[in-house]
Amino acid sequence: MQKTKMNLTTQLVEFLRELISSGQIAPGDKLPSENTLIAQHGVSRTVVREAILRLQAEGLLYTRRGAGSFALTPPRDPSESPSGMVPRTLLERRQLLEYRIGIESQAAATAARVNPPGALADMDFALAAFRASEGNASQTMSCDYEFHLAIAKATGNPYFVQAIEMLGPAMITMPRQRFDVNSSEISPRLQQVADEHEAIREAIAAGDQMVASSCMRLHLANSIKRLERESGASPKKFG
Repeated sequence: MQKTKMNLTTQLVEFLRELISSGQIAPGDKLPSENTLIAQHGVSRTVVREAILRLQAEGLLYTRRGAGSFALTPPRDPSESPSGMVPRTLLERRQLLEYRIGIESQAAATAARVNPPGALADMDFALAAFRASEGNASQTMSCDYEFHLAIAKATGNPYFVQAIEMLGPAMITMPRQRFDVNSSEISPRLQQVADEHEAIREAIAAGDQMVASSCMRLHLANSIKRLERESGASPKKFG
C-alpha cells in the first residue's frame, strides 16, 4: 500500500514537473487546486500534498498560505504594474530572446561605459550563486535573472532597469535539463551559460563597449540555439 502511494506521488510529481518545464505552467502561474488534482488523477489528498512538498523541495513551487501554489517564482504583488506576456510556446520564447538581444546588447555596452562602483560586485555575486545553484531550478533561474538585472542597473539608465524588471524572472528560458534534481555538478549547458556570463562581465569590467555588446548578443543568440536544440525544433537562421 505504501509502495503504491509512493508510485502515485512520483507519477504526479513527474506530471507537474513536465507542465512546469514545458512552460504549460509558466513562472508565477497558479497550480490547479488540490481538489482539481484529486479529481483529475484519482489520487488522495495526501498524495497531492506530498507531491507539492517534493516540488517545493526541488525549488519548483512557491506556496502562499491561503492563495495556493505557484510555479517557480512568486506571483507579482497586485499593486505592481502588470508584467505583460509570459512566454509559453517555443515561438514566444524565441521572440522574447530576440527582443532581449536588442535591449540587453545596448545595456551591456552602456554598462561598460558607465561601470559605477559596486556594479561588478553585484554581477560577481549573481555569477557565484548561479554556479552553485545546480539542482535547484528556481534558484538557477533567479540567479540568471539577477545577473542580467545587475547589468541593467549598471547602466544608470532607469529605462533599462524598468524593461528587465517588467519582464521579471519569466524572461529566463528554462530548458528541461535545469530540472535534473539528481545532478551533483554543474551541467555542461549551465557551464556554458556561466562562461558566457563571465565573458560579458569581463568586457564590462574592461570598459569595452563593443565587446560587451557583442558578448551579450552572442550569449542570447546561443540561448536561442540551445532552446531550439533542446526542443528538437529545426534551427532558424539568426539575424
